[in-house]
Parts: sequence; C-alpha cells; structure tokens
Amino acid sequence: MPSVKSVVVACDMVTPYGQGVNLCWKHLMAGESAIGEITRFDTRHFKTNKAAVIPGLSCGAGESFVMKMLAPMFKNKRALIPEDSFPILATTTGEIDYLEGHIITGKGEYKQSDPGFLLEKIVKLTGVKYPGMLVSAACTSSNTAVSHGAAMIDSGKYDSVLVIACDSVSEFVFSGFSAIMALDKNAARPFDKNRKGLTLGEAAGYILMMSQERALREKRPVLGKIAGWGLTSDANHMTGPDKDGGGLAAAINKALQSASVTNDDIGVISAHGTGTIYNDAMEIEAFKKVFNKQFVPAYSIKGGAGHTMGAAGLVEIIIALKSLQEMTAPPTVNLLDVDPQAEGWVFQEPAKFKKAVTISTNSGFGGINSAIVLC
Repeated sequence: MPSVKSVVVACDMVTPYGQGVNLCWKHLMAGESAIGEITRFDTRHFKTNKAAVIPGLSCGAGESFVMKMLAPMFKNKRALIPEDSFPILATTTGEIDYLEGHIITGKGEYKQSDPGFLLEKIVKLTGVKYPGMLVSAACTSSNTAVSHGAAMIDSGKYDSVLVIACDSVSEFVFSGFSAIMALDKNAARPFDKNRKGLTLGEAAGYILMMSQERALREKRPVLGKIAGWGLTSDANHMTGPDKDGGGLAAAINKALQSASVTNDDIGVISAHGTGTIYNDAMEIEAFKKVFNKQFVPAYSIKGGAGHTMGAAGLVEIIIALKSLQEMTAPPTVNLLDVDPQAEGWVFQEPAKFKKAVTISTNSGFGGINSAIVLC
C-alpha cells in the first residue's frame, strides 16, 4: 500500500438523487437515472429539454441555487469542521443565476455572481478562519482542488483542508452546451456505441481532509486516503480532447508515481465518462496506454447524476470512496450497447473487484486532465 499523509475524515453531498451519499449510491447501484425534463427555464430553442436537477430546488429570496444546496448541508455539520481548516472552493460558474437574472430582467446586482463573493459566503457558513482560495479549472475543478489540498497537507502547510464544490444547471450553461452541440437529446449514455452527448446535472458537496496524525489525534473516522495525483494539459483544442488519450494517460501515470503504486495495483477506475463521442473514446485509449490493454473495471456515474461540471470530480471521489468500502463498482447507468472499443472495461451491472486502490479521472475544456489515486 502507498505511504499516505492525507486522509478524508468527513464528506457529504446533494445530487439530483437527493441529499446524502448513501442515497446517491443506492440509486446508482440500482442502475437508476435522475435525468428528466427540466422546467426551470424555457428549453424550446435548445437541443434538448433533459437535465439532472435537484428536486424542489428553486431560486428566490435573494439566494442562489448553489447556496440553497450548500446551506442545509452545513447547518448541522459546522461542529465537525475545525476552525483552522483551509477552505478551497471548486466551481465553474458559481452563482451565475445573479448575472442571468440581471441580463433577463435588468434588475439585481450582477456583481454578486463573482465567485469570490461565493467563497466569502462559504467561509462564513462553515466558520473557518482562513479566506481560502478559488479553483475554477473547467470540469477538473474538484480534482484540482482536492489535489492541491492534499499537497498542502503533505507539505505540512496545513493539517486540515476543506474542499467545497458546487455548480447548478442554469440557462446560461445549458445554452452554451447546446450551442456547441454537446448535449444528448435524451440522456447521456457513457461508453455506449450510440452515445450522442452529455446531459447536464447539478450538485454540491464537501470533503474534509486531514493529516493522518491529526485524524488519529482527534479520533476522526478515516473514510479513505488521498494517495497521489497528477495534472496535465494537452492544449489540443478549446473544447475537444486529444484523441489518442496521451494527456490523460500522462496524468494517470503521474498520479500512480505520486502514490508510489503501479498500474497492477489499481482495482477499479472511476472514469469521467461524459457520453460525448470523443471524450469516452479518448478515455478508453488512455486506459489502454496506462494498463497495457489489461482490463480494469471502469464506470461512469454521469448517465445517472448528469455532468455536474465543477462539482463532478468531488461527487465522483466520494462515490469512489464508497465503492472502495463496498469493494464494488456501480454499473454505468444508461449503458445499453457497449462500444466495441470499451468492451471488457465497462459494465451494465455492479462489478466486484479485489484490489483496494482506485483512480478517479476528469478531463475538461482547454485540454486539462486530472487523476487522483484513492485507497
């Protein structure tokens, strides 16, 4: 097993399945999707009317969608979070609904959409004393934030780091993905031979990391360990990935090296798996490069929870830790006909694995790639 300094001692999230980790896990294991028709805004002029949104979530009374996700989560958790935890916020658009509202109605203060203000709100909400930092790295925002937090702990700079991630399904984001023809008309089908695009989702959550020494001293439960990480940028295209998977393969290899493990130590892969033609093909090519064409069980949760953008990596890390606890990989929801390229890698049913080390990958616009080794 790798030598590890950073451990996860607490986490929680709200997803389109509802509040909590176990609820999300239950639905994923049952192969159930949370994707449905969105009524939050008019979708008649967009490519689809489908998204994965949190039931009952609405904007109003001066509160943004993401704050309505985050506030209830921390209401009874504040005592769990040490005051000296360093906060890192991961998001792509944050409280974009403030800017949206101003553009549509001409009212409201658009400057409130600055994610720096959201970070200030989160600092007050969680009771931490540090001003923290913001990470906005497209769809790798959460993985980048967790990697940076673990590096802070490993370096001895801090011994407690709180990573918070959030993004909502807004008309602004929805119209953008529709304009670049990235959305599936029905629902995302990761690694399916008939996949046609992604489905947007929304989520918020947090991970509290500590040094092993502090976690032991405070008798904190250890939910998992951040063993290693790797970040690369292939700079291939503004939105398209490097088709040969070289950039992601390099990130995975860096993560394995950082964790002092080999490709033979990995029992399961939590893939980015967006359901777009090029992303899924690129990921499988990267896996084949790293694992020398030896099959390792892989899965994507985006056919169930949707692509939750900046929050995707954090949700997937939490599910990956749950997967390690159960030594079971959830099925890839909405996978109907496995792409021949992905045969032997992804499954329509839960899959048992024997090696208690997993790797979680994310890739984003601009060619950024990330990988985190968990155990």
